[in-house]
Amino acid sequence: MKILIQPCLKLPFYYLLTFFIILSHAKSQSQLYDQEHGVLLKIKQYLQNPSFLSHWNSSNSSHCSWPEITCNNDSITGLALVNTNINQTIPPFLCDLKNLTHVDFNLNYIPGEFPTYLYNCSKLEYLDLSMNNFVGVIPDDIDSLSNLQYLNLSYTNFTGDIPASIGRLKELRYLPLQYCLFNGTYPDEIGNLSNLETLDLSSNYEFPPSKLPLTWTKLNKLKVFYMYGCNLIDEIPETIGEMVALEKLDISQNSLTGHIPSGLFMLKNLSILFLYQNSLSGEIPDVVEALNLTIIDLTSNELTGKIPDDFGKLQKLTGLSLTLNKLSGEIPESLGLLPSLVDFRVFSNNLSGTIPPDFGRSSKLGSFHIASNNLSGRLPENLCYHGELLNLTTYDNDLSGELPESLGNCSSLLEIKIYNNQFSGNIPSGLWASFNLLTFMVSHNKFTGVLPEILSSNVSLFEISSNQFSGRIPTGVSSWTNVVVFEASKNYLNGSIPEELTTLPRLTTLLLDQNQLIGPLPSKIISWESLVTLNLSQNQLSGQIPDAIGQLPVLSQLDLSENQFHGQIPSRLPRLTNLNLSSNNLTGTIPSEFENSAFASSFLDNPGLCSDTAALNLTLCNSGTTERSSKDSSRSLPLIISLAVVTFLLACLMSFLIIRRCRKRKQGLDNSWILISFQRLNFTESNIVSSMTEHNIIGSGGYGTVYRIPINDLGYVAVKKIWNNRKLDKKLESSFHAEVKVLSNIRHNNIVKLLCCISNENSMLLVYEYLENSSLDRWLHKKRKSSVVSGSVHHFVLDWPKRLKIAVGIAQGLSYMHHDCSPPIVHRDVKTSNIILDSQLNAKVADFGLARMLIKQGELETMSSVVGSFGYIAPEYVQTTRVSEKIDVFSFGVILLELTTGKEANKGDEHSSLAEWAWRRVQLGSNIEELLDNEIMENSYLGEMCNVFKLGVMCTSTLPDSRPSMKEALQVLLMCGESLAHGERNVCHYDVIPLLGNSKGECRLDVDNDS
Repeated sequence: MKILIQPCLKLPFYYLLTFFIILSHAKSQSQLYDQEHGVLLKIKQYLQNPSFLSHWNSSNSSHCSWPEITCNNDSITGLALVNTNINQTIPPFLCDLKNLTHVDFNLNYIPGEFPTYLYNCSKLEYLDLSMNNFVGVIPDDIDSLSNLQYLNLSYTNFTGDIPASIGRLKELRYLPLQYCLFNGTYPDEIGNLSNLETLDLSSNYEFPPSKLPLTWTKLNKLKVFYMYGCNLIDEIPETIGEMVALEKLDISQNSLTGHIPSGLFMLKNLSILFLYQNSLSGEIPDVVEALNLTIIDLTSNELTGKIPDDFGKLQKLTGLSLTLNKLSGEIPESLGLLPSLVDFRVFSNNLSGTIPPDFGRSSKLGSFHIASNNLSGRLPENLCYHGELLNLTTYDNDLSGELPESLGNCSSLLEIKIYNNQFSGNIPSGLWASFNLLTFMVSHNKFTGVLPEILSSNVSLFEISSNQFSGRIPTGVSSWTNVVVFEASKNYLNGSIPEELTTLPRLTTLLLDQNQLIGPLPSKIISWESLVTLNLSQNQLSGQIPDAIGQLPVLSQLDLSENQFHGQIPSRLPRLTNLNLSSNNLTGTIPSEFENSAFASSFLDNPGLCSDTAALNLTLCNSGTTERSSKDSSRSLPLIISLAVVTFLLACLMSFLIIRRCRKRKQGLDNSWILISFQRLNFTESNIVSSMTEHNIIGSGGYGTVYRIPINDLGYVAVKKIWNNRKLDKKLESSFHAEVKVLSNIRHNNIVKLLCCISNENSMLLVYEYLENSSLDRWLHKKRKSSVVSGSVHHFVLDWPKRLKIAVGIAQGLSYMHHDCSPPIVHRDVKTSNIILDSQLNAKVADFGLARMLIKQGELETMSSVVGSFGYIAPEYVQTTRVSEKIDVFSFGVILLELTTGKEANKGDEHSSLAEWAWRRVQLGSNIEELLDNEIMENSYLGEMCNVFKLGVMCTSTLPDSRPSMKEALQVLLMCGESLAHGERNVCHYDVIPLLGNSKGECRLDVDNDS
């Protein structure tokens, strides 16, 4: 019985013990829940109870259901406060959440240094602090977070070295550190991260020139390796072939030299390879075993030799870009058979022979760019076989024959650029009307046939000059409603100009010169509000010049020369920069606004014309010039007296306001200053405000006074003060916030650093790094006698190498703003006075008070008013107040013209800006060498100066679409710099400027296709 009774007695005790254990655990879990819930409410209070955390409260459901919280076994393991505009430091008690493994504060405005109190989160595996305003250095004891697998500190202001201690985070798999301000060294110890799978150090522009550490190539688990724009120099290590797990490699936009290691093309897992914009030379390895490659981009190097036949083995290859190299030989037949190829780019090389006939049949080809080579023969018949071809770019070759009929059925085509070839025959009928077609550029070929009644409703660029088109301009031209540029010069068009042509509302450029047109111009112009350029010269047009021409609001270039017009010149004409009415039968008096030497050649060979001035070398009219002048003088005397009285009264009023302002200033400074820092600072707002004395004023910029303020360890800072008023003007306040918003979020070596902003109720201050050499205009236009550079006094003349270096720096800054910022940034006031130079004459773009973030790449934003500086403002901005990146390109082009000619932006000659002057001189066929700055011609850098002048002209094209992008402009300047570095000084190397036309002879620029 005892044996049976004992187990029965113990059984209730077992259940009781289990019950107490469960009860104890539940109590412990309850206590943990309450403790963690309290920490969350404390975080909310620390962040000043933001609205996005309104659901964090005691009466709500379990905090494990809140979207920002991740739990495991009812305990908090993850906290993610992403893109919530936090501008306080990370709560120092965050690690009271003892089980945290995942912390994400990405995309906020968190200031301060690295929060070392996160070391108390002993279980932390994932830490994302990217896209914040952190300053200082990454601490040397970062390895205290020993369990980290993911560490993201990208897009911050961390400076100095990447600490060697990062190499002791043995569990680390993901390490993105791109877009920081590191200026130290690359630690070899990163090569010890044996588990690392992703390493991204791209766009750390402030790193000094460094080699790629050899130890890093031993990372045999690394799959993603990005170091573009990191100042890498020397050759790519041969041992890179040992990175056997590598899937994506981007070391583009550096200064790498030497050849491409053969081992790189042997990596079995490699799928993406970006080596573009380096100085790699030699031949591309001809043995390719990396059969998983999907994208290869070797653009903008100095590669020679042939395209490897082994590229034909890459069955997964979707994109191949070998553009802007020195490759020769034929395109391998096997490339046309690749089954996955979508994007094929080999333009600007020395390729020859015929194009493989199978391109387009084996794969869904989307882009086919083979321009600027020496290719011959016909285009492949099946380029659009799968109906997905978007771009066909074959200009500047020696291609011939008729276009493939299949292109007539290619409804996907967006642009066709096949100018400067030997194509002949008729355009396939369906191609004219291809629905999606935007760009149709077939000039300088031997095409025949007539113009279509129906053109694709989306075409904006329609260029067919220098062909053999004949027949009349169809009345159906009225349906071409989106055409912006219509160039049909040098053809055999006949008949009269139909009135329907005047209905095109978006037309800015109309070139019909050198045809066989007859009859009068339409007396009624219906819708040419946008027309800027009209050239009808060298035809057989007759009748009178209609008065409607004088009512075109933005017309600036008019050429009606070598026709049979008669009668008088319309009494009212637009404000023209270029006018040519020579070789007609016009009679009467020249309108007074054109009686100056700028139009000396505008009226020649019109025997019936006369002028009231001898400046035009025409017959003087019989009217009494002296008498009229006397009458005009007597009429203007009362007006002069009235203006003098008004000026005196205004001067009195201004004096009163100035005295009143000075009295207010003497009453003292407001002490309620607020400082927001974007870098690590060693000064306070009181250091700045107390030193803003008249003695420290160095100039004025934009909307305020600029001071140079001494700081103990920094030397100096520059302080821009927005004008002080009792009530701040909204325009000034908007400018201030725009500049702060832009500069606090962008980081680039060629953009001025904003250290902090300081404001109170009445004043706004921006504190920048101080750059010793002031603004570019003071150097370029002799507004200073000398300047101290690196401790010695230098004459103010900038030689050509320095000017080219400055141009490259400006282009790099603007290219970063346009192409690397999301959303892109348009400066709107690019000019030499807003380009600041440091002690080494490195250029930095400054004064962002007018900058605007664009909503979407390429999308136009309309501003309520035009703001900018005369001589730098793009014409379409004046006419429409619409903002795009191309208005910055125009302003940059003006700066290039200033650098090459030495002239100021608003002083081309007495009647035009520099951009207008340059275009006119080019149109007159001037030798560009005669237009360059004589003061630096002794250095004999004619080739590079000529190229940069050409780039300036193209950047200031009237039509925005004819201007290059900043990325393209930068590429041209970099190539100019390369030729200069190689000692090639005395020849205009047009072959290195494929985007600027096809001039190959003397130093001239043909602008027929880009006006």
